[in-house]
Order: sequence, then structure tokens, then C-alpha cells
Amino acid sequence: MFSARCSVALAALVAALVAVVGCGGGQAESVGLPDPEPERTERVVVPNVPTETGEMFVVYEDAESPEAVRGRELLTEANLLEELADDVNAMLLLPVDVPVNGRQCDEANAYWSPSEQAMTICYEDAELSERIFEEAGEEDPLAATLGAERATFYHELGHAVIDLYDLPFTGREEDVADQLAAVLLLGAGDDGTADPENVEAAQAYALMFQGYSEQDGGGAEEFPFWDVHEYDLARMYNFQCWIYGSDPENNAFMVDDGFVPDERADSCEGEFDRMSRAWYEMLEPHLRDE
Repeated sequence: MFSARCSVALAALVAALVAVVGCGGGQAESVGLPDPEPERTERVVVPNVPTETGEMFVVYEDAESPEAVRGRELLTEANLLEELADDVNAMLLLPVDVPVNGRQCDEANAYWSPSEQAMTICYEDAELSERIFEEAGEEDPLAATLGAERATFYHELGHAVIDLYDLPFTGREEDVADQLAAVLLLGAGDDGTADPENVEAAQAYALMFQGYSEQDGGGAEEFPFWDVHEYDLARMYNFQCWIYGSDPENNAFMVDDGFVPDERADSCEGEFDRMSRAWYEMLEPHLRDE
């Protein structure tokens, strides 16, 4: 069930790309996902290097601290990283094997390593997300946690493809990576709308940043504005704006309920459209042919 939701998001990216490429005067070759479902990635606790190159695969390392043990449990029981790796393999032509490491980091974090060409999702990140959603009184903290971690994965995928394909971009890389997460979660499917559970995942990601801000005291006085990341509340408002902008009619509640201020709302649709077009054009040469 989860894989289907992720595949809808990735299929939407490819479908929208076909429409963008087809806007030119010449004929554009159709780009899409392969028909057969990709082979499942086995869950492992030690490195299991695939026999073929250009595949994303998953490695779960051991966990010792209570936070890491709980985070590992959240990720493995949902098969979250395997599902996401399979969807990436179905969409992208990767130039090298790419490990996704579930790891105890002794901090809540996730990152892409250019030197190792590997993605790491820290167990503590999932555990902290669950605590944030529980403390916020979220109706289904587990679903919100998995949704936020899915968005986190897509954010790190943004860093990965920028590095692996040497993609050009303007602005801060962290902001551009957030934009890819939004595009993958909020892109319209065959019915012209995003999967409702993907929209909920995007909302969870935004709420996670609100939780981070509250943990830091909620003020900007101590925020390290020299950091490559945007201020947590700014990332929250950005994502909420993109949720609304991706489908203003169906997501009007984002403005009605005060998640997006009226002063920002007018620009959200244009923001989402522009960043979607940019990502479609950058990824087009690296998508698998149907």
C-alpha cells in the first residue's frame, strides 16, 4: 500500500515531465516508468551489495541507544526505506550503486555524503519525529512520522541527484532539496490531484519543522543564520505554501485554517509551478524510458 502511494508521486513527476517536454514544437519522446513492478529490495542488517550497478539499496545497521532502537523499529516495520529505494530505482538511471544507510548517529539527522555517494537516515530522526507528533496531539503519530520521514528521504534525494548528475541550480541547495520533496509529494496523478496521503505527509513535514522550532525555544534570537539550512519556521511556511500552491482549489483549507497567511498565498501557485518545471527539466535526461 505504501509503495503504491510513493509510485503515484514518482509517476506524477514523470507524467508532468512528458507534458512539459511536449510543449515544444518538435516531437518529444515519451518518458515514463517501466510497466513491471521492480524487484523488492531485501531488508538487511549488514551490507548486501547488489550484483548490478546503478541501483539504490538499503542497509540497516545495528542500534544500541533507546532512541535509535525505536527509530530503527519504526523504519524497518514499515519497510519504509525499501519502498522508497525501489521507487527511485524504477524512476532514475543511477550512475553508481547508492546505499541508503539506516544508522545510529547519536543525533536526529539525515544527510547525503558526496564522498561516499551514500544517503544516511539516522534512526534518531524517526524517533524524534514520533515524539514531536505525540506531544503535538497528532491523531495518528505513526502515520505522521512515516510521512515526515518519507519527505526527509526525498529531501536527501534532492542532494543526491544534484551531486550524482552535477545538476545546475540557483539559490541554496537546502532550499532546492526541499523543493524536490514538495514536487514528489504534491505532483498531480492521473486524476489531476495529488494523493491525499502524500498531502498529509507534506503537512507532517511542515509540522515537524514547527516542532523543531519549539524545541529551540520558538524564537529567532539563537538561530544560527549562517547555517546552510533555512530557519525552521520559514521551512514550515514554505512547505505549507507549496501544499496550497500545488492545488489551490482542493487545498484551500491551508489558507482558510491559517496555515498560509493571505500575504503569501497569492504567490504560492506560481512558486510551485516554477520549481516543478525546473526539477522536471533537470531530471529529464536521467529518467528511465518506459
